[in-house]
Amino acid sequence: MTELPGSQLIASVEAGGTKFVCAIGRGPGDIVAELRIPTTTPEETIERCLEFFSRQKTERGAVAALGVATFGPAGLNPARADYGYITTTPKPGWQNVPLLGALQSGLGGIPARFDTDVNAAALAEWKWGAGKGVDSLLYYTIGTGIGGGFVSSRGAPLHGLVHPEMGHVRLPRDPARDPFTGACPFHGDCFEGLASGTAIEARWNQSATHIPPEHPAWDLEAEYIALALNNSVCSLSPERLVLGGGVMEQQHLFPLIRLKLAQYLNGYIDSTMILEQIDQYVVPPALANQAGLLGGIALGQAALATLASA
Repeated sequence: MTELPGSQLIASVEAGGTKFVCAIGRGPGDIVAELRIPTTTPEETIERCLEFFSRQKTERGAVAALGVATFGPAGLNPARADYGYITTTPKPGWQNVPLLGALQSGLGGIPARFDTDVNAAALAEWKWGAGKGVDSLLYYTIGTGIGGGFVSSRGAPLHGLVHPEMGHVRLPRDPARDPFTGACPFHGDCFEGLASGTAIEARWNQSATHIPPEHPAWDLEAEYIALALNNSVCSLSPERLVLGGGVMEQQHLFPLIRLKLAQYLNGYIDSTMILEQIDQYVVPPALANQAGLLGGIALGQAALATLASA
């Protein structure tokens, strides 16, 4: 009898610019082993990941599949030669690294799937977290940088020419109110350049964690986030908006964002979720800081499901 994807152990790697998190498990509440590894050179970091999985294989048996949730930019199109690569990242030494291939080969060529960390987090929240039960979900992580992932009704993260770069949409900025020209080295005052944790610290000369709730920084921050969400609602029409990342740990932001989003939409989107239940529409993540790691498990399960249906 073939085991169901959800019953088998999956290897998950959440690859970040400062640390890698490796785990094996089946889903929320069923992570049986986990290890955090500083991101050093590709060779050393990947070797340490494979050493962890080798130890776990000895203790717990082989894993059935691998899911990798990575920082980017990354190659996500299986038809292209750069599939599974970290591509043009600014992180020194990590340009054009075949991350998926190195991990998959080290694990014996097991089924695997590869996606961005934010797409993986969106998938995990859709499957197990704040988006459970809805057809489509848009997840933003608002921290040092800003990224977005969208999951459709079949649990498929959105890809395209490359992958969504929702943190780099352009937003209107009133120079009289906000003379800060932006922190993004590519676009200046794009969404990430105006509203990331990096931008907050550069504009106000202190980190978000040290700015009190009554400070005018938060009204401006809520405005930029609501403007970006307005664009997302009108272009993608997600059934739920999940806002995670370090900046969104400031829980007082959520009521401000909801209020401003409703004002910007101005009744145009005729939906009860917007007009009457917006507190259930714009929500924090349910999986907290495990969303990316669990996203890796969800990716591995999706790889098994695809194999079973072939």
